[in-house]
Amino acid sequence: MPSRPVSLTARALGAALLLSGVPAGTAAAATAGPAAAPTVTTAEVMPHLQALQRIADRNGGNRAHGTRGYTESVAYVKQALDRAGFRTQLHRFSHDGKDGYNLIADWPGGDPHHVLLAGAHLDSVPMGPGINDNGSGSAAVLATALQVARAGLTPERHLRFAWWGAEELGMVGSADYVKNLSAGDRKAIDLYLNLDQAGSKNVQQYLVVKDPKNGGTAAFQAFENWFGARGFATFDIPLDSSDNQPFGAAGIPSSGFSSGVSDCLHDACDNLANVDPATQVTSTNALIGVVWQFAGKTPAATAPATARS
Repeated sequence: MPSRPVSLTARALGAALLLSGVPAGTAAAATAGPAAAPTVTTAEVMPHLQALQRIADRNGGNRAHGTRGYTESVAYVKQALDRAGFRTQLHRFSHDGKDGYNLIADWPGGDPHHVLLAGAHLDSVPMGPGINDNGSGSAAVLATALQVARAGLTPERHLRFAWWGAEELGMVGSADYVKNLSAGDRKAIDLYLNLDQAGSKNVQQYLVVKDPKNGGTAAFQAFENWFGARGFATFDIPLDSSDNQPFGAAGIPSSGFSSGVSDCLHDACDNLANVDPATQVTSTNALIGVVWQFAGKTPAATAPATARS
């Protein structure tokens, strides 16, 4: 089914929002954002992971595609963004006979012909709650978006954030989103940044996505520089390692990173205890730093025209 903005049924979404327990927030101020990127602490990131764990606990232990656990996860993120002043849309698709949802959040302002998009997959596997894979990436993207709102950032580029559904079944949600972009909308995305497993324990090095073919080198280098300046080792990984793949296939410049594969990958033990709060905060601040850097139109991240026609 083609992806399109929809609303969940009033009853289902209302119940999910009621259960989500998101604290009320305030709308973003209309003032210019700071020159330097803000940073967050565990107090601003870990509550999102705690909420996702509670959602899984009351829904059979998982947040997988087509389940109430996933629906409530989407509702939790959406409510936080709505209260912060984002324009949000649910894009519905169908896979394996079940409805799935991508959540897209746009921050008002910025040049719509030059879009910076950051995203992460929100679904888990049926075997477990998926708190590191990929509640951690989802929480980092959400915390970054909320920092944009808190700062009242007025970027040159238009800022968009996304949470993908059914990615554990083969990058279904992100592929559906890219497939249904018009040629103009696809060309407008200057850069896609992805986070997958952002809170792994015993991190040896951060795995940074390298995309020289489509013009993502500047973003790759920005992550390398951010980690290097703080004494963290990095290792470059190919474009098709995660949810970046559909974007790269469409010629959209891409980067992002992972903190590494957990021993509890795709298992019931991928719960809140499987996340290192210090790693989670480092990953979130890395994303915030690079989003702030690329919110302006320099350094350029646009691919050659031949790659994006």
